[in-house]
Amino acid sequence: MKIVAIDQGTTSTKGVVVDENGHGQPLRGLRHAQFMPEPGWIEQDPRELLDNVRSLIELGAGSGAKGIALANQGETVVAWDRRTGAPLANAIVWQDQRTKAATDALIRDDRSDAVRARSGLPLDPYFSATKLRWLLDNVDGAGALARQGHLGIGTSDSYFIERLTGRYATDVTTASRTSLMNLDTCEWDHELCEIFDVPIELLPEIVADGEPIGTLATPSGSMSLLTSVVDQVAALYGHGCRAPGEGKISIGTGAFALVVTGFERPVGLRDSIIPTTAWTCRQGRVYAADGGIYTAAAAVEWLMRIGMLGSLDEVEALSAPSAAERQVFFVPALAGLACPHWDRTAAGLFIGMDISTGREDMIKAVLEGVAFRIAEVIDALDFAAAPASISVDGGLSRSAYFTRFLANVSGRAIVGRGDAEVTALGAAALAQTVAERRDAASFHPTTQPPTAIEPAMGAQQAAELRARFATARERASGWRG
Repeated sequence: MKIVAIDQGTTSTKGVVVDENGHGQPLRGLRHAQFMPEPGWIEQDPRELLDNVRSLIELGAGSGAKGIALANQGETVVAWDRRTGAPLANAIVWQDQRTKAATDALIRDDRSDAVRARSGLPLDPYFSATKLRWLLDNVDGAGALARQGHLGIGTSDSYFIERLTGRYATDVTTASRTSLMNLDTCEWDHELCEIFDVPIELLPEIVADGEPIGTLATPSGSMSLLTSVVDQVAALYGHGCRAPGEGKISIGTGAFALVVTGFERPVGLRDSIIPTTAWTCRQGRVYAADGGIYTAAAAVEWLMRIGMLGSLDEVEALSAPSAAERQVFFVPALAGLACPHWDRTAAGLFIGMDISTGREDMIKAVLEGVAFRIAEVIDALDFAAAPASISVDGGLSRSAYFTRFLANVSGRAIVGRGDAEVTALGAAALAQTVAERRDAASFHPTTQPPTAIEPAMGAQQAAELRARFATARERASGWRG
């Protein structure tokens, strides 16, 4: 069956039509607006996101696709009137920090251990639960609709699924990013819902893996939504990671590393690492360890927005020496620091500049700051099964300067996937396992041969630069209250 795979991401919605042999034909990407009405707030228009998803589905249907795979942003949330489909407010994006006071209050109330024990997640505005409570408290009409039984409230995938198929549902991988799902039972947890004050009866059903979710009509005929999955799990599958210890890093708006851990909820992880669900195969549910940073390509977008970077061509033209070798550093804490620090008090910071510092040094420092942060996550996760190399995808992974620097400071070969859209291809491959009733453990999508960049910097020099960056990172901490 031909599959149209939709990757509904933070800055754009992309699609790929994948044939029965696993070969993908990209569709055009559709960008959407982002709104920042207050410092730390990031929003999107749910109607624009849905329209873009629908447009790419219809393009795929016109190419002969009969099945749909949907990958989503994860922690982004929407509230809507289920009778009309009208959103009650803009979507609150996963990067949004407006609920920091709420998570701080829960930490003071000693709820951290209970939340982590049941959901696997730390208390942080990144995850969906406090965002959902914020919508209930602050959006006009949400309370009334909830009392009438007409409120839709959940992660963005649940909005898409209901508007496309009529089924009010989410999937296990996305539900695991809310702080409301019990990681052991893969069901909504009454105690977690009470902690976050989110009525459990308002939440969408969690659908089982391995079965179609619903159908929808297009001008080209009926189509089946075969799978819905959080984007990072789709990318993990698309990289071909199946055995414990195999992992990947996706370097998009943020950067996210996942490592397969096996068929039981991972234990013994560092406190900074998140256990999460992946796919189901015949042996059972697959779990993964997750570590991410909030700001990766978003820092490059910021440089372009403020006029410091004219185009991405300038990034491709960068060459040695590094800004770090000139003692110029940037801490990419534009939305705080995630793994392994989980520090929302940190702020973006340039340091080490003098009268000779130029614009190119500052551009390099931003790219290098992202690489330093990814290296910290790599160390925290411990890619035990593949210590010499790491598979990466995403926009920044196509920058030769960035990948060379990441290889140098991580001390590992960086293996760039030849595929432009690993997330969409992974979602399509999971959909094929549903359509063909194949075991997810043994199915591998067709991919282009990867390319590897080896470290070219001595271990001592890399350690010295990383220590210097760590000093800068410590100075960035505590700036925000």
